[in-house]
Amino acid sequence: MKKILIALLAATVFWQVNAGESTWLTDLAKAQAQAKTENKIVLVDFTGSDWCGWCIKFKKEVLDTAEFQEYAAKNVVLVELDYPHKKVQADDLKRPTPR
Repeated sequence: MKKILIALLAATVFWQVNAGESTWLTDLAKAQAQAKTENKIVLVDFTGSDWCGWCIKFKKEVLDTAEFQEYAAKNVVLVELDYPHKKVQADDLKRPTPR
């Protein structure tokens, strides 16, 4: 019984931690459609996640905070447009979107 209670407690903690994480989209058109449906604004983060010091600092000190994630869940649709130097990206992220 003790093992079951510990497992349930661990699962609950894990679920609560993950529930606070924001979902970042990579398709601007889909984000705009979602924002229109949900009556929210789109927040786009242009980042160099593996080389830009200010981008890394901004993510750590602002975007990853519980306060921002709580605000974002209620008010914005998040889009991340990443331009890394070394990190491997899927081909569909590298291709420009057709106009």
